[in-house]
Amino acid sequence: MIRITKQTDYGIVLLTHLASQPERHLNAPELAAETQLPLPMVSKILKLLVREGLLLSHRGVKGGYSLTRPPGEITMAEIIACLEGPISITACIDDGSDCSHERLCPVRSNWQRINAAVRGALEGITLAEMTHPLPAVQKLVTIGDGRPYGAQLRPI
Repeated sequence: MIRITKQTDYGIVLLTHLASQPERHLNAPELAAETQLPLPMVSKILKLLVREGLLLSHRGVKGGYSLTRPPGEITMAEIIACLEGPISITACIDDGSDCSHERLCPVRSNWQRINAAVRGALEGITLAEMTHPLPAVQKLVTIGDGRPYGAQLRPI
């Protein structure tokens, strides 16, 4: 199963919350309360996002955190890479892999194609888009020749 960590999930929630209220600078306790996430985890994630350049930290009475760029310029791929590291489905995707079967692997090029599709899908979704609910039914990705592919979102 391919799954992002809880830290990344919470980081996306925090960034989406900040993106939905760009006029406000929110501090860690405010963000924790408003998103109902644990304060220690919120503090840790905020520090990491500042270090990675996605957030600015403002000191003082009206201090808090804000995005470094407009939400429409920040992609999900960038956020996940900041919180998880490079997006790689398998270890052999990266150059310099230490896999002993890499040279003879018959599926490596296909894994690279799959990895590129996943990365492309994540690069195609911005933080601004994450602040709005999706329509009831929508194809999530297009693959290869541009035809829609994958799960459909349906109303519950």
